[in-house]
Amino acid sequence: MRILVLGRTGYLGAHVADRLRALPGARVFDGGRSPDADFGVDLAADPPDRLAAVLAAAAPDAVVNCAGATGGDAVTLAEVNARGPALLCAALHEAAPAARLVHLGSAAEYGPGEPDSRVAEWAATRPVTPYGATKLAGTVAVTASGLDGVVLRVGNPVGPGAPVTGLPGRIAALLRGAGPDPDAVLRLGDLSAHRDFVDVRDVARAVALTVTTPGPLPPVLNIGAGRAVPVRDLVHTLAAAAGFRGRIEEEEGGSARSAQVSWQCSDITAAGEALGWRPAHGLGDMLAALWAATAAEGSGAP
Repeated sequence: MRILVLGRTGYLGAHVADRLRALPGARVFDGGRSPDADFGVDLAADPPDRLAAVLAAAAPDAVVNCAGATGGDAVTLAEVNARGPALLCAALHEAAPAARLVHLGSAAEYGPGEPDSRVAEWAATRPVTPYGATKLAGTVAVTASGLDGVVLRVGNPVGPGAPVTGLPGRIAALLRGAGPDPDAVLRLGDLSAHRDFVDVRDVARAVALTVTTPGPLPPVLNIGAGRAVPVRDLVHTLAAAAGFRGRIEEEEGGSARSAQVSWQCSDITAAGEALGWRPAHGLGDMLAALWAATAAEGSGAP
């Protein structure tokens, strides 16, 4: 099986590519802007005919789109998260219409959840940020394309290699900087929001199952833990894993997104039924793995 992974250099993409390479008989190719990519692809800028030519040369049985932007202005988000999937679908129609497309969406597409409830794939989508809105546009492009496409709506990914642009990676970096100093103080914003944290390794396994499970599959599947956790619990559990001896202080305010979306939790029943998938890693496990990778990075270990 020939599998083309777009966005392999990103956090999710790196884990996904590693998991796919472990599949028996799989040949995994890297598509992206990196000079060492197997196939040069830029979903934010390529014209349709050029992308179609690249896909024809790659001749994939499956394409996994991990490319996406989580930050930046609305134009950047739209170019990568909305235009990118639409362009990819158009090019696949021309060059590889039989290939399965697995696209990574986001639970942010749902918008605010109701406390003590899980949101299923058929629920109304009410994104409140440009990120969520542009990810939803990408999902619509895939589900309306007529291709063999599946969108995996991923919760908040956590685990080894988490970038500092996200809360878990940022907290890990702060803890590494604080070290064992008992007088250290971490001043953070409001940590009362609830999030559905899912291990990045479980996300990668869900992608591998989606690539290899015979169709037809549901057009959208939630990939999360199916459990809402206070962000405060994540921070304190990670601090414990790091052996942090200082003090954590919560200050008023925080991100606008946290204020607008105080509860987020996915119903993952459909992924279990369609793929036989369930998360294998709990919060403590994923945070221990995150801290081990962070500590190794700080020590200069490979």
